[in-house]
Amino acid sequence: MSVTTGPGSLRSRGLGRFLRRVPAPGLGPSDRGWFIGAGLSLVWTFPTLLSLWELHDVWAGVIGSGVVLVFGAVFVLAVPMMRLAPHRFARLVPAGILFAISLVLVPWLGTDVRWMWTFVGVAIAVSRLGWAVVLSLVLALAALSFGVGVWTGTDMFLTVLNAAVIVSASITMFSFFSNIATLEKLRTAQEQVVELAAERERGRVARDVHDILGHSLTVITVKAELAGRLMDAGSPAARDEIAQIEQLSRGALADVRATVHGYRGVSISGELAAARAALESAGVTAELPGSTEQVPSDRRELAGWVVREAVTNVVRHAGASLCRVSLDSRSVEVADDGRGPSGSLSSGSGLAGLRERVETAGGRMTVGRSDLGGFRVRVTW
Repeated sequence: MSVTTGPGSLRSRGLGRFLRRVPAPGLGPSDRGWFIGAGLSLVWTFPTLLSLWELHDVWAGVIGSGVVLVFGAVFVLAVPMMRLAPHRFARLVPAGILFAISLVLVPWLGTDVRWMWTFVGVAIAVSRLGWAVVLSLVLALAALSFGVGVWTGTDMFLTVLNAAVIVSASITMFSFFSNIATLEKLRTAQEQVVELAAERERGRVARDVHDILGHSLTVITVKAELAGRLMDAGSPAARDEIAQIEQLSRGALADVRATVHGYRGVSISGELAAARAALESAGVTAELPGSTEQVPSDRRELAGWVVREAVTNVVRHAGASLCRVSLDSRSVEVADDGRGPSGSLSSGSGLAGLRERVETAGGRMTVGRSDLGGFRVRVTW
C-alpha cells in the first residue's frame, strides 16, 4: 500500500493541518521542555518491550513493539494535540487514546499493561482542566489499576506500588505544569506592564511636545506678524523682534529635546514671565500676580502647565484685550474678556491634554465663561 505525502493528500485527511500546527507549541520554552521530558520518560517503556520479546513469539515482539512505538508517539504529542482541542474536555482525548492503545497489549501482557497507565495519568495531569477534575480522574485510574490487581490476584505490594506511582507521577506533573502556567501568566503581565509604561510615556511626550510647541509657535507667529508690520513701516524695532523670534525658536528646540529625554521641568514663575511676553506681543493687557509664593511647592509645575496652555489659547483664539491670571494656595485661574467659550475651544486637544495632566496629578479642572465676559480655565487641587 502506497502512502502519498503531497499537500493535497494531507489536506484530504486533515493531517496536513495538524502537522503544520504541531511545531507551533514547540516554540515556547515550556513546550520544548515537554518534548524533552516526555521523550526521556519513554525509557520506562523498555520493561514493556523486554516483556514482549521474552514471550519468544516473533509476532508478539514485532506487533507489540509497534504498539509501544505508537503509544510513545501519542504521549510525546499529547500537549500539541491538546492545543488543537476544540473545547476544554477534548484535551482528554490523548489520555483516552493512550488508555485504548495500552489495552491492545492485554493479549500478551495481561494485567501488566497497568504499568503503562502512569503515562495515561500524566496525560490527564497536563490537560490543565483544573485541580478537581484532574485529581478525580487520576484517582479513578489508580483505583482501576488497584482493583484489577486485586481481582486478578496480583502481588499486593506491586498492586499498591503501581497505584501509588500513577498518583504520584500524575500529581507531580500537574503541579509542575501549574507552576509553568503561573510563570507564563506573570511573563504576560510583565509584558503588558511594559507596553502600558511605553504607552504612558508616549502620551507624556506627545502632550508635552504639544504644549511646548503650541505655546512657542503661537508666540513666534505673533512676533513674526509684528516684525512684518514693523518692517513695512521701516521701524528699526523689527530687528529686535526677529532676534526674539530666533531666541524663541532655539528655546523651543531645546525644550523639545529635553522633553523627549524626560528632563524638562515647568515652573509657575517662568511661565508667568513667558505669558507676559506672549500677551504683550499679541497686544493683550496682562494682569498677572506679583508673587507665586502662595502656590505649594508640589503644585508649582502643574500651575505652570495651566498658565502655559490657557495663555496660549487666549493668544490664539480669544481675540481678547485683557487676560488675568489669579493664584492662591488651592487654585490657579486664567480668564479673559474675549469671545467666550465655544465647543471647539472647550474640547480642543490642548485643553484635553491639560485636563488629563490635572486629573493625573489629583486636581480638578473646570472651563466656562469668566466674569470678564470671555473664557475661563480654573484648576483646583
